[in-house]
Amino acid sequence: MKDFDLENRKLVIGGAAVVIVTLYIIRLFTLQLLSDDYRKSADSNAFLKKVEFPSRGVIRDRNGKLLVYNQPSYDIMVVMNETKGRLDTMDFCNTVGITKEYFIRRMSEIKDRGKNPGYSRFTQQLFLTQIDDKDFSVFQEKIFRFPGFYVQKRSIRQYQYPYAAHVLGDVAEVSPADIEEDDYYQPGDYIGKLGVERSYEKELRGEKGVQILLRDAHGRIQGKYQNGKFDHKPKAGRDLTLGIDINLQALGERMLEGKIGAIVALDPQTGQVLAMVSSPTYDPRNLEGRKRSKYHRVLSKNVWKPLLNRAIMGQYPPGSTFKTSQGLTFLSEGIVNSRTVYPCHHGFSYRGLHVGCHSHASPVAIIPAISTSCNSYFCWGLFQMMSNRKRYKNVQDAMNTWRDYMVSMGFGYKLGVDLPGEKRGLIPNAMYYDKAYKGSWNGLTVISISIGQGEVNLTPLQIANLGATIANRGYYYTPHVVKEVKGMPLDTAFTRRHYTRASRRSYDYIVAGMRSSVLGGTCKHLAGLSFPVCGKTGTAQNRGQDHSVFMGFAPMDNPKIAIAVYVENGGFGADFAVPIAGVLFEQYINGKLSPAREKEALSLQKRRIAYGSRNR
Repeated sequence: MKDFDLENRKLVIGGAAVVIVTLYIIRLFTLQLLSDDYRKSADSNAFLKKVEFPSRGVIRDRNGKLLVYNQPSYDIMVVMNETKGRLDTMDFCNTVGITKEYFIRRMSEIKDRGKNPGYSRFTQQLFLTQIDDKDFSVFQEKIFRFPGFYVQKRSIRQYQYPYAAHVLGDVAEVSPADIEEDDYYQPGDYIGKLGVERSYEKELRGEKGVQILLRDAHGRIQGKYQNGKFDHKPKAGRDLTLGIDINLQALGERMLEGKIGAIVALDPQTGQVLAMVSSPTYDPRNLEGRKRSKYHRVLSKNVWKPLLNRAIMGQYPPGSTFKTSQGLTFLSEGIVNSRTVYPCHHGFSYRGLHVGCHSHASPVAIIPAISTSCNSYFCWGLFQMMSNRKRYKNVQDAMNTWRDYMVSMGFGYKLGVDLPGEKRGLIPNAMYYDKAYKGSWNGLTVISISIGQGEVNLTPLQIANLGATIANRGYYYTPHVVKEVKGMPLDTAFTRRHYTRASRRSYDYIVAGMRSSVLGGTCKHLAGLSFPVCGKTGTAQNRGQDHSVFMGFAPMDNPKIAIAVYVENGGFGADFAVPIAGVLFEQYINGKLSPAREKEALSLQKRRIAYGSRNR
């Protein structure tokens, strides 16, 4: 019996010993082969991996004027494992100009893996960003007193002009979402937040470099590891050339001072954006460096929404500028021809429905209908199209055909401009009205869309693109801000023509109508320009004062610029939008303003619209 118990004890003790040894082996295997904690510790004692940041690509306008460039800046980095018990905190705080409370809070933030998921006590972490030259010099002289702290050279963006903030955008520190989305970034890195800085981030940012420095047992730098064999030099970002003409941009921003609205100017021959103005705006230089966060908060709380790029995000009724697209559709579908006339007795009247119109000759054909901006003509055209059972099997078929024409002209969907945040606007279809009216509707129900009201909404960019399409007599290029990325071909999305469904012949009539509008119609203010302009006004109805709208291009037969002007609550199209467009046309075509036009520009700049307070 005793021998049996002794044998059992031997087995238990032996088994326990085997288990313990096995656990030790597993732990050693984990530490040495699977875990990198000890490797990091050893590496951190021997090496210092110093990231070298590339120079961000500069940005110029179409004429080579420098818009955005870089200035040197310095960050203070910390390796937590090297600071323990060796730092005179008060001396450090006094040197870099911070409080002890800030120091404690910042060190705690760095260690918080929730806020800083890439944290390691063995690697450099960002402590303080964007130190100027003066503070850097003081810190550099005393850096030997602060073990664990290092200086890293960076650059910050500088904006040459107080213009084009919505186009250029800005640069700021990466968010946790940015880091999660792209492993190129580490906490403390910078990324484009808005405008082309955002949409061309990968081209502008370049590629980081790294230096591996060798340290002795006391942490002192001994030189490059293996003479720099494993170093990588940073690769500078690519420069951008924009289609923007900064002089035209500046003039546009002057014209919208004290007003809410947008201006978009395009080169019809390329689709390049010549100017993109959103008002109210802000000075991009106020978002440079360490002051960005404070100023950005002020802008974001402003009830007038200066951060909103109304040129691509504002969704407005296009008003009578939309009549050009209706004329193109009715002509191409055979609903009307050049000789078709409709009556206008101060508007469209049928079965008790009346849509008002101003006084002009009656009846009218397509060219004078565009010239005088006759509401009745286009209401009759849409009603005839929706009621035509020889061509369309039902009203739904007619409506979807109409919708297809609108979509082909660049409405109802994003155009694809190379800026973040573009909105699509709204072009209704048969399903939309079937749902709204439970299947019981007809041409009279939707008559207001024929004059750019009702459910139709476009962005100012889409209105300008309509002008470019008419200027080209039936096609457009996707509007784009960037003209050239250095060393790269332009995306083919911006070099491909998009043809509309409208016939080439129909465009000739619309161009004739827009030219007639300048010679003696609603755009006659532009008749005095030294080159032939084609234009169309719009007065978009609104809950308050109507919006003032213009769309046009110049010269008529060799178009170099298409413009859309949208002034919220500006009244008739001729009140604000037309004269503003005239100033911009002359500046771009002639390269300067005549004394008379400069005087008019100054007058427009001083004119303000009383908007009152906004509860938004």
